[in-house]
Amino acid sequence: MRRFRAGNVLAALVVVAGMTAVPAAAPAVAAAPRTLRVYNNNIENLVRNNSDGTCTRISGPDHLTSMLVDDAGRPGTADVQAPDLLIVQQVRGTGQATAYADQLSAKFGFPAGTYRAIVAWDDPEPWGGTHKCSDQSLGDLKKKQTNGLIYNTRTLSLAAGDVSRYWSAGWLKPGTAYADGAGCTLYKPPNSDDGATYQYKWKRTSAIAARFTIRDGGTTVFAATMHLPEENRQNACAGDGDKGIGGTGIHLGADATSLLNASTIRIVGIDANRTGIPAGVLSGYGMSGYGTAATSGSSKIDYLFVRGTVQPSSVGHTVAGTKSNHKALYGFVSY
Repeated sequence: MRRFRAGNVLAALVVVAGMTAVPAAAPAVAAAPRTLRVYNNNIENLVRNNSDGTCTRISGPDHLTSMLVDDAGRPGTADVQAPDLLIVQQVRGTGQATAYADQLSAKFGFPAGTYRAIVAWDDPEPWGGTHKCSDQSLGDLKKKQTNGLIYNTRTLSLAAGDVSRYWSAGWLKPGTAYADGAGCTLYKPPNSDDGATYQYKWKRTSAIAARFTIRDGGTTVFAATMHLPEENRQNACAGDGDKGIGGTGIHLGADATSLLNASTIRIVGIDANRTGIPAGVLSGYGMSGYGTAATSGSSKIDYLFVRGTVQPSSVGHTVAGTKSNHKALYGFVSY
């Protein structure tokens, strides 16, 4: 039998005591999901048409307060958080988009330039007459129209090569036979509106897209804004002889498609001027539609499509009190 000296026994006890004093490792805790806050709205140049033929000018801060919501879908509460991305249709150009972006920065106490704007046309030419405003000065504010993306530089970065060229919508020019899409053309010269008054109307439907990178983690985000012509309601057109994806008038430009294919989260916001577009129409790109309620009067013509994990919404992703002729749509995307 092996015998231990007293010193050896004491040393062994010290080692055992030290071992029992080491705390067990804490279990790993999963990182809390982060949220990308996205909105889509046709802001109507911040001039709302009323049913009696008058128009009302809306300030940028008032429009933002009416549109931005908290996690419960409520606007105007202390729990509303700064958005990451606004997809907008019908802004006058870079000037109005930048002013609106700076008003958004100020709303959350950020310096001017925190939110930046990308537009399809910097300063589009005016078109049209009264724009259904009895006060011509308000109608004049709706004569320049383009589409844009407004992004939060605190959360999203943008490389110079990650903005697409604009691409044109399709349409059926008045007086042309539809012929199951055979009469469709791109909505741009030489197949745009006749006459000087509407010469530049086609520019309101030019689309643009960009690929952003989330600063916290590096996830890539594709976003596109589109505004399809009124003619799309009755006759879906996306280009020459083309009815668009699923016969809806929707299509993506070539370099926009390249940016989309290189992105993890994908978002498309559209004023499609068309009802009945199914939520799964862009499923080929991995996207689903969110929001089923009417967005313009009694019709749903505005759509938000997302590839990503979109948080549930108690208001159906639709902001009823938006100060525009179009109700905003939103999606809070976990990543």
